[in-house]
Amino acid sequence: MLERIENTKQVRPRFYERIMQADRFFEIFKRMKHLLTPGMSCELMIVVSSENTAAAYKSGIVDVFATPAMIGLMENTAHLSVQPYLENGYTTVGTEVNIKHIKATPLGMKVTARSELLEISGNKLKFSVTASDETGQIGFGTHVRYIVHAKTFMQKLEKSGG
Repeated sequence: MLERIENTKQVRPRFYERIMQADRFFEIFKRMKHLLTPGMSCELMIVVSSENTAAAYKSGIVDVFATPAMIGLMENTAHLSVQPYLENGYTTVGTEVNIKHIKATPLGMKVTARSELLEISGNKLKFSVTASDETGQIGFGTHVRYIVHAKTFMQKLEKSGG
């Protein structure tokens, strides 16, 4: 609801500022959207070490590739697949993961994560993500990220006390 000041059509300056920020965001987003296309993909490879095991993550007691480490690698792959195409000051934040970790990977083995951009809906990006080790697939699922202006995102977070 717009608030009028002394029966004029002026709205509160803060509200007007938010509208202008939104307009700038959508103008920039329209330019970025043309660069982002479904099918874009990225791959990252790591070697399982003691730093990314279930024991190190405290998600288990065995020295195998941790599920949180696999999910983090998948998220990073999705993030890096689109980051070069975003305007300065913009990034993506992960908001949803739907992942299955189907096989253990021992220390010393290579793990490759792959992401593919499936859908673009406004500033929402949906990815297919997979992870494989040297013997086959170890995980798969979907991941959702949103395009945000990094500075504005952090300012809102600080104001909310989060």
